[in-house]
Amino acid sequence: MTPPKRTGPLVGLKVVELGHYIAGPFCTRVLADLGAEVVKVEPPGGDPIRGWGAAVNGNSVWFSIHGRNKLSVVLDLKKDRDKALALLARADVLVENFRPGQIEKLGLGPEVLHKMNPRLVIARISGHGQDGPYRDRPSFGAIGEAMGGIRHLTGHPQGASELPPPRCGISIGDDLAGMYGAIGVLAALWQRDVTGSGRGRVIDVNLVDSIFSLMEGMLPEYALDGRIRQPHGAALPTAAPTNTYPCSDGKWIAIAGNSEPIFRRLMAAIGHPELADDPRYATNALRCEHSRELDSVIAAWTRTLPAKEAQDIMEAAEVPASRLYDIADCANDPHFLARKAVLKVDDPLVGRTLHPGPAIRMDGDSPESVVGWTGPALGAHTDYVLNELIR
Repeated sequence: MTPPKRTGPLVGLKVVELGHYIAGPFCTRVLADLGAEVVKVEPPGGDPIRGWGAAVNGNSVWFSIHGRNKLSVVLDLKKDRDKALALLARADVLVENFRPGQIEKLGLGPEVLHKMNPRLVIARISGHGQDGPYRDRPSFGAIGEAMGGIRHLTGHPQGASELPPPRCGISIGDDLAGMYGAIGVLAALWQRDVTGSGRGRVIDVNLVDSIFSLMEGMLPEYALDGRIRQPHGAALPTAAPTNTYPCSDGKWIAIAGNSEPIFRRLMAAIGHPELADDPRYATNALRCEHSRELDSVIAAWTRTLPAKEAQDIMEAAEVPASRLYDIADCANDPHFLARKAVLKVDDPLVGRTLHPGPAIRMDGDSPESVVGWTGPALGAHTDYVLNELIR
């Protein structure tokens, strides 16, 4: 199968993905959406993600997005090493997310590849990194989230619940590592091609570090006096009022009124303008000290209204707010639709479906152009790649 021509700023960039599950393939999806030619090398049984989630006639609707804009090639790396080397000889970038040491066992480690192709940028995404005492530990996104610190923070305030800290509902550790991988690739390409080094680099990204990088000021706070930030539920310990409040229709609304002008508008909108002049709430630091009282006042107001009506009042008062969207809200919201953040696409394997539009917008490239094709059937491009691209 010959793929259609692509557009985008990375057209002409040749990427090989030796990836499975989420982190590596998410990295290459970012690059593919920007126009790169991504050859996804899959084992004979396919990427395990092809068996995840809802399916149509055995085809995962998740893979429709996960594999979009990629060329699917089936190779058994234990038997087809020469074909993999031929692919990598013409590549600009390799993205892999095997456990550390695995590609070396396959004869595809950086030393081997850079002797053959010194310009190759190699992005290695793993659970704990390519070195360190935990290098060889198995890992998935949940482990990166646990060790990186975010799962501690997503818990309930102390004493509020005996339930375990919930996860955010998506594989954020994998996705974030994939994004860092893509950033690392682009930085290495800049150094190789623009600053004149002419050589590829090896990029080491892992799930734990990726999550840990989000911990904001917590590390210097700990260094300062040993303080350890504790879970605050839907609130923030550093800003107030900002929380999620119940509404009369059983839904929730997030309201962020933590700057002085916005706080004043918020108090007026909920019928308590006098609180804007209360000395207890004169600054953000003071409001943080008294956040429970403020949240009680705001929640008493939101409980009297449906979420949409409360949001309309907040918007009229220019107070940042939104009801908590589920995926149906996202798929039908006029802003999402107007910006083509939700795209209607035709997938030969699963039929008419919806894809997220590009998170990165480039002038001159329409949002619709980001989806050159949907996730292909397993091995759909094997003959094309092996017989035309690398012959």
